[in-house]
Amino acid sequence: MKKLLLPLLLFSLKLSAQNAQQIHQRAILIDTHNDVLSTQLITKNDLGKRQSTGNFDLVRAKEGGLDAQIFSIWCGEKYGKGTAFAQANQEIDSLYALIKRNPDKIVLVRNSAELKKAVDQKKLAALIGVEGGHMIEDRMDYIDSLAKRGMRYLTLTWNNSTSWATSARDEVIKKDSLKHLGLTDYGKQIVHHLNELGVMVDVSHVGERTFYDVLATTNKPVIASHSCVYNINPNRRNLKDDQLKALAKNGGVVCVNFYSGFVDSTYAAKVTTFYLKYKTEIDSLGKVYNDADLGFIKTSSLHQAEADKLRPPLSMLIQHIDYIVKLIGIDHVGIGSDFDGSESFPLGMDSVADYPKVTAELLKLNYTEKDIDKILGGNVMRVLKANTGK
Repeated sequence: MKKLLLPLLLFSLKLSAQNAQQIHQRAILIDTHNDVLSTQLITKNDLGKRQSTGNFDLVRAKEGGLDAQIFSIWCGEKYGKGTAFAQANQEIDSLYALIKRNPDKIVLVRNSAELKKAVDQKKLAALIGVEGGHMIEDRMDYIDSLAKRGMRYLTLTWNNSTSWATSARDEVIKKDSLKHLGLTDYGKQIVHHLNELGVMVDVSHVGERTFYDVLATTNKPVIASHSCVYNINPNRRNLKDDQLKALAKNGGVVCVNFYSGFVDSTYAAKVTTFYLKYKTEIDSLGKVYNDADLGFIKTSSLHQAEADKLRPPLSMLIQHIDYIVKLIGIDHVGIGSDFDGSESFPLGMDSVADYPKVTAELLKLNYTEKDIDKILGGNVMRVLKANTGK
């Protein structure tokens, strides 16, 4: 009898893995945040082909069952009036070029109906999210221009505040010196205009005051495109319980960020030690890539084995998803990986090819196929349709 136990166990595990893969492939998977376009402008990598670096390309996206990607259009705070909008358009141009080179693999979509059509055609549905209100340069007509080019959400702030909305970083670090807190009257006009255009309002990165001002202003459900749970990891970028409850009341969805620093409360201290050890190298690479964070990412890739020791287990990422479900319900959580925008992700989550591992872990926690469908993409589809009307 004992001799039969191991083969039976292995057979059971194989069936479980097959079941997870089938459920994963049947679901529509939407990732609401990937930063590959801003890095691709530097690396010049052909994302239509398998890459040995980074987290995204069309080959690995297919392997991971990714059906729709909202590509982040991002630039840091050093870009401002006269440069930020142009940078945003340059990144959108690079997405258009990728689509033009790979028309049989990827297509630009603007609503849930077009997204479903792309899935039926077995193409990756590409959507655009602009990460940082500074890229509109305080101009309402720039919002119109970006929306015409395909912008489906606007993250009202990045780490830097705008003249009309304060960020999570600034509300914590610069609170006493800020000229205003939350949304100004112009900021509220911007939210209303986004509602009118069918562009989702993204509250990731915004300060608490801005967050609640948005929910008091918007007439459409919002999205937190890449955020985690504050009660698990008290990082200023994560959402507190009251914020999560308010977002659920709004009908919105919080898409869980895979970044180790938002997932794991012990990560920051470990990173500090790593940073001090390689400070010269990080600073040098930061100059080459015009951003200290990118310098850190490159340094981590050069010292991969050591960097891997800083990473949390995959179970900790799943804990954030499970926490949100238990607090505010299955209808308000999604996936917003932040791939290619961070230097570290949980062990096993190395690229877009690894999404099936999330499904497998959720099945271990007895989530149903219907639940998983909602988490992987159904909830985001609902919010997208509520905003666009299609």
